[in-house]
Amino acid sequence: MTPEFIDRLVEAVLYEGHILYPYRATSQKNRQRFTFGRVYPEAYSAAQGGAEPCAMQTECLVRPLASGAKVAVEVRFLQAMSREVGLLPEPVSIWVSREPEPDLRLVPSLEMEGRLYQSWQECAERRVVAEIILEKAGEPRTVPFSFEADRSVEPIVNGNGLIPAVIVRRNERISGHISVSVTAVAGGWFRLCVRIANQTPVPSAPLASDEAVVLHSLASAHTLLRASGATFCSVTAPPADLAQEAAACRNVGTWPVLVGDTEQELSDTMLSSPIVLPDFPKLAPESPGTLFDGTEIDEILTLRIITMTDAEKREMRSIDEHARRLLERTESLPPEHLLAMHGVMRKPASFDEAIFGGSNRISSAKLGETELRAGDRVIIRPKARADVMDMALAGKTATIEAIEEDAEGRIHLALVAEDDPGRDMGLMRQTGHRFFYGLDEVEACLEGAQQQ
Repeated sequence: MTPEFIDRLVEAVLYEGHILYPYRATSQKNRQRFTFGRVYPEAYSAAQGGAEPCAMQTECLVRPLASGAKVAVEVRFLQAMSREVGLLPEPVSIWVSREPEPDLRLVPSLEMEGRLYQSWQECAERRVVAEIILEKAGEPRTVPFSFEADRSVEPIVNGNGLIPAVIVRRNERISGHISVSVTAVAGGWFRLCVRIANQTPVPSAPLASDEAVVLHSLASAHTLLRASGATFCSVTAPPADLAQEAAACRNVGTWPVLVGDTEQELSDTMLSSPIVLPDFPKLAPESPGTLFDGTEIDEILTLRIITMTDAEKREMRSIDEHARRLLERTESLPPEHLLAMHGVMRKPASFDEAIFGGSNRISSAKLGETELRAGDRVIIRPKARADVMDMALAGKTATIEAIEEDAEGRIHLALVAEDDPGRDMGLMRQTGHRFFYGLDEVEACLEGAQQQ
């Protein structure tokens, strides 16, 4: 597993949902940013009756493989930053930081010489690191963090070399701590606990405003754990002898999953994310980059970005550096990259068809005096169910792909229509090309079935 692989995966989590399609500040869909993994100040959480979290907690199982085994903990999050566009009373030829600054007239947006400037929010990436030695169980470690308030002014220069407006960026102070502890459990395993707490003092005014309090909050917070001389156990699908210990792990606002190049039971890296992920998550190789959107799939979003108007693209470019890079990358995609995103279907590693109805595949089933098996041909005779697919398939000849028996003993035939242009996909068991019918809804093609 390479550092580059982990960095791409973590970046996808870090920026998931920080901008949503249609990637414009004027969109009603984007009235709120940074909606994943927020950790609010304690005072705000208390004012909300605990409905909004002021802490995030990860618990998982780790086992030393050698003396001196340790775990490196890295907490990453986004810190929101206010971006405001302010008009000067009179244009100036040079901007000199001075006190007091001239009065600024804040505006939602400013268009100047074909470029759009908008008041909105940006973000800064933050990280806090810690390390704990597993042999020192019972000795929790607390690492405080603090990122101070800051303010910067960027002049907006027009074609005449004058400065009629400025961009003011401002972030508030945030502070808190991460605490790391290990507790010995059965079989030489330890329960590792990482807790992130936001202890930022907040004035009374932001407590009444979700938009204001986000400047005092951690956004998209998540935890990356790297073991040295140790290994982690899956909390999602633990071995039977660790199921009870894994179930006792308490995760709040996040969920830990194993990370690695191959699917295996153990791993030396774990990612605890506010977004639901499976063990051993991967970025699709067909994706040229992460789209930072928790609502759609790559192909749909890519096509929608390509069809944006010039005015919409101009607004997207003004959001922030990530949106600009996303737009430029999408616009430069060659046709073969677009085709690579279309029509790819994968079976999840943990997929178990039995959980969807508890069916078992059987080798044959009797239809009257005829013994049907996979590969035999039948004619579809649906019962009257007012189903448009039944109407379309009625009377068609189909191949039996599989015969399955459900938990109630009912027999179902998985059928692939012979005239389906995607017949090969149906025989590969892909959704949309296999249709299930009971034995009383088909008629055997005698030349394709065995008479008993």
